Amino acid sequence: MKKVLVVDDQKDNVFVLEDRLKREGYEILKAYNGKDCIEIAEGQLPDLILLDVMMPGLSGFEVCKILTTSKITKNIPVILVTALNEAADLNEGFIAGAFDYIKKPFNRIELIARVKAALRFSELQNVMLEFEKIRTFSATVSTANHEIKQPLTLINLSTAALNRELGKDEINKEAILKRIGFIEDATRDIISVLDKLSAIKSPVLTDWVNDVKLVDLSNGNLKNN
Repeated sequence: MKKVLVVDDQKDNVFVLEDRLKREGYEILKAYNGKDCIEIAEGQLPDLILLDVMMPGLSGFEVCKILTTSKITKNIPVILVTALNEAADLNEGFIAGAFDYIKKPFNRIELIARVKAALRFSELQNVMLEFEKIRTFSATVSTANHEIKQPLTLINLSTAALNRELGKDEINKEAILKRIGFIEDATRDIISVLDKLSAIKSPVLTDWVNDVKLVDLSNGNLKNN
């Protein structure tokens, strides 16, 4: 069941919206001021927020900006519910990050249509986020495979050479030390790749071959740079 947070300082308005949305099968969360709205949104992560503009304390515009710029709530669509109809007011709402407007007094059919449109947008956005996670994971695996394959091959060859050397009647200490040096170098290369992958700020993907993506390991993507 989709959760809709209804926010208005007028309890009658909250009741009307709650009644109409419950008839459509939505679970309703309620807040009567901007501060409570932010707390409930962060704590319960509703699927949609219907937010009154004209409220004491924090206005709907201010609350909307806080919600849409917060890492916790930025993906929750916000529909502003208002009697304001000037272009400047509408523009201020969209600048604050609002997904849509519903004008008071609202029509039931329009209300439900706009709510459904916002929820469809939210669902599509969530699907795209999951797709991006999978894409990034796949690129990370491809990058690790690409960057680590050569040093792993060197370790494997050096280990085989060590076993052959140790099987001889006369062991060549210099040859053994040389192979150990190869293994140490390869190990450092692998650790370096893993450190770079773990230090990425925000993965940037680049084309490689056959539609395979790799994670860009340049310094610009590292946490400490």
